[in-house]
Amino acid sequence: MTDSEVIHIAVDPPTNLDANLARSVANVINKSASQTRLLLAGQLPKVIAHCDSIEAAESIIRNLRNLGLVAIACRDSELRQFPQTFKAQTLEFRGKEVLFRDIAGRERKIVENNVFLVLVGRIETSVDVETTKQKTKFSLPRTLLMGGIPIWRRIDEKTTTQSIQAECFARLYERKSPDFSVDILQHHMNYSFLGPKVAASSFTNFGTVVLGLREVFPQAIFDDRLAKPSVLTTSLSQVWEGIEINCKLIYLFHAVTTGRLCNP
Repeated sequence: MTDSEVIHIAVDPPTNLDANLARSVANVINKSASQTRLLLAGQLPKVIAHCDSIEAAESIIRNLRNLGLVAIACRDSELRQFPQTFKAQTLEFRGKEVLFRDIAGRERKIVENNVFLVLVGRIETSVDVETTKQKTKFSLPRTLLMGGIPIWRRIDEKTTTQSIQAECFARLYERKSPDFSVDILQHHMNYSFLGPKVAASSFTNFGTVVLGLREVFPQAIFDDRLAKPSVLTTSLSQVWEGIEINCKLIYLFHAVTTGRLCNP
């Protein structure tokens, strides 16, 4: 870590947020009570403050924990270091293990006790869709040339509307490291492996896969808080960056609260 690297302070929002707690947290992170209430709202872990030294971060975290909050410190480089995931295209349920295959035919096998966390979420993007319709329009110049006989001409009229595109995803984190994970994307999967259970809807098929994963990995933590996106964006790269950061924070908080990871 360089001396100038930013250290982020993140908290898991409390179940009950009252005015006294908001004011107390505001005093710790040097923000207004109204700003702090917004930062502590919702269900997802959030970055609420930034420091330029680990000593300052440790002091803030101690004060936040004294207020009953679950808080962690995370270096900027760590928060933005996203795993190289194995993107599954198909899979095979084998009793107490699952064999995943990607589009290139590479395989990854995960047995029952090797999954620490299963994250399920939903990505939504707003895209502009351009449509063209033909309309008829009265042509005065052509009508005059034809001696007053009404002449109509066809024109193409373009309209732009916004369309919401959605895709569900699941990410499996193995116990040995968060860098060993498997991604399942709703529209990326070939669901023929479901056999008689396969449906016409990819959404239904995705749900069937998730149920199967929960049966094979009953000891894994199941977290679906990302299934309800709160912000729409027109940039797929931006939405994925936000998803990656949320996934990282959720993983870190589960790792800290279960004792898998120590944090200041």
